[in-house]
Formats: sequence, C-alpha cells, structure tokens
Amino acid sequence: MSTEKKIKFVAIDKTLFFPTLKKRVEQYFTENHKSRYADGMMVLKTIILLACYVLPFVAILAFTPGVWVSTLLWLVMGAAISGIGMSVMHDANHGAFSRRPAVNKWLGFTICLAGAGVSNWKWQHNVLHHTYTNVANLDEDIKDRGVMKLSPHEAVKSIHRFQWMYAFFFYGILTLYWVLLKDFIQYAHFIKSGLNRQTKRENLQMLTGMIVIKLLYLGIFFVLPTLVFQIPFNAILTGFLLMHFAAGLVLTVIFQLAHSVEGTQYPLPNPEGIIEKDWAVHQMETTVNFSPRNKWLSWYVGGLNFQIEHHLFPKICHIHYPAIAPIVKKTAQEFGLKYMEHQTFIIALRSHIAILKKFGIPRFNEGIV
Repeated sequence: MSTEKKIKFVAIDKTLFFPTLKKRVEQYFTENHKSRYADGMMVLKTIILLACYVLPFVAILAFTPGVWVSTLLWLVMGAAISGIGMSVMHDANHGAFSRRPAVNKWLGFTICLAGAGVSNWKWQHNVLHHTYTNVANLDEDIKDRGVMKLSPHEAVKSIHRFQWMYAFFFYGILTLYWVLLKDFIQYAHFIKSGLNRQTKRENLQMLTGMIVIKLLYLGIFFVLPTLVFQIPFNAILTGFLLMHFAAGLVLTVIFQLAHSVEGTQYPLPNPEGIIEKDWAVHQMETTVNFSPRNKWLSWYVGGLNFQIEHHLFPKICHIHYPAIAPIVKKTAQEFGLKYMEHQTFIIALRSHIAILKKFGIPRFNEGIV
C-alpha cells in the first residue's frame, strides 16, 4: 500500500467551515450569473501569453538579431513559459479553464512548451501537493532535494546554513532539470510508490510519449536553428539556458511564496497515519496569499497570489479569486481561522528568505508543526 493511501485527514473537532464556505461561493456565482470558468479576457490572455512565447522565437530564427536583442527575446520567452504555466496550463489541468474537458485537456498540454510531461505534473501537483500541502515526504514541493531544505522535519546539513543565498540559483534551473531528468525520475518513483496505477502498457505509452515530446522539443530549439537557419550552436544554447533560468526562477519563487514562508504549518501524521485536522482547515494553516491588490501581478501569475482560494477551490478559474477572496476571509474569521496574507511581493519574499535561514540552522527545533 502506498504512503499516499495511508494518510488521512480526520478532524477531532468537526467544523462547518468548508460546507458554509462552499455554499457562499456557489451563491456568489448564482446571484451574479457568472460561470466559474474562463471568460473572454482569459481567452485573450491565453493568446497573448502564447504569442509572447512563439513570436520571439520566430524573430530569432527569421532575423538573427544581435546579442542584446536576442537576450531580450529569450527572456521574454522565459517569462512567457512562466505565464503560460501559471495562468493557462495550471487552470486547464485542474479542469478550471473550461466546462469542456477536451479544452482543458489540450490546453493542459501547453506544459510541453516547457519540455515537461503532463501526467507526472498532475500526480505531483493535483494529488500530492493539493492533498498533502506542507506534509513532509508527501508534498513534492517541499521534498528534500539534498541542497535544499524546505521542511522543518528534514535532516539539517551543514550546507543548508547558506541555502538562503544559493536557493535562487537552484530555483532557476528547475525547468531545465524538468526537461532533462525530473520527468523520468518521477515516472519511476510514482510507479514504485503506487501513485501511478496505470497498466504496464499504459506506462510504456506514457514513457514513449515523454521521450518523443522531449526529442521534438530539443529538436525545435537546437536542430532547427543550427541546421536550417545556420545560427551558431553556442548562441542558441546560451539563449535556451537563459530562457529556462528565467522561467524556473519565476515559477519556483511564486509557488514558494504561498507555502514556504513564516507562519505556515508543517503537520505530520500520527503513528496511525492520521492528520487530526479537517482538510480545509489544513489548507488554511499551510497556505498564504500575497500582493492581493496588485492587479498586474495577479494577471501574470494566474491568481496564484490568491493561493488560499486556489487550494480550497482548484476547479474555479483563477480570474474569480479576487472576487471570492473576501468571502473566504470573512467565513474564515467567523470560524476562528487565521487568513494569512502578505500585502506585498517584497514582504512575502523576505518571509521566504527568513524561513530558508531558519530551516538551515542546525539547532532549529525539528518538532515544529
């Protein structure tokens, strides 16, 4: 039996928080005659982000611009990868972009624009992260990575004392690691753990599909420019690495600011495999919003600065989070729950750096919950 099957949320004190909140949120959509899915502006944003990814690459191939212009174009592509991942792919793979499953399926494949596979992402994110948020050894987002310690329950190494300084370099190589290794490592791990319950034939098809997608991805970025458009390999390699560093840095920082900050909890199950909390209460205690009034940031990060609303209602398109946030906050306060938020991006970033420092101190109490 896999670890994921053993862990359960069993509330000692029953609460009507989530049923009450769900009723109020459903009432908001009914009374305002709104769909919980994407609207016309969301479709426009999708087109803009995809264009910001495709058109700069076309310009690089067609015009072979100088180093400074090329650098800018590669950075725009990196920012676009992040934007697509946070705003389009993320909603689609949660089933929140459209009421039509086929639309969500195909837009979910935009993860391939980062050279990554969709199935592993769904298991890592939709199942492990959303179910077991900040639970050590289950939530892949805080898993021990050797040089990075993102949970108080992992062993402290001497190098962790400096992780607040070098963390952002490793954040920057995340998507590159995803392209080259992570999908294959997760593929094996999820089968071994029992999370991936597909048949051998289905897994063979999945593995073949991952390999084909990655070969096509690398072929488009390296073979096409160098052999067809005669662009020097070093120029393409430099731009490719720059694009991925920008994408990885943005993606990782945004996700870390929601959970790996001061004030969040890191509960462990008891010996019977039970976390003695209501699941919705657990989400409130492990998740923090940031920059709630920054409309430009909200637009770009796909509402992931409203992470509380996303974790409670992942099947609602992110464009609605600013509207339902006051409902969530008011209901949480009525039930005596803390609604955590940082008012600015900088405050949230400082809090993340502070927790990196704290987790890297050898004498830090590892019994924290």
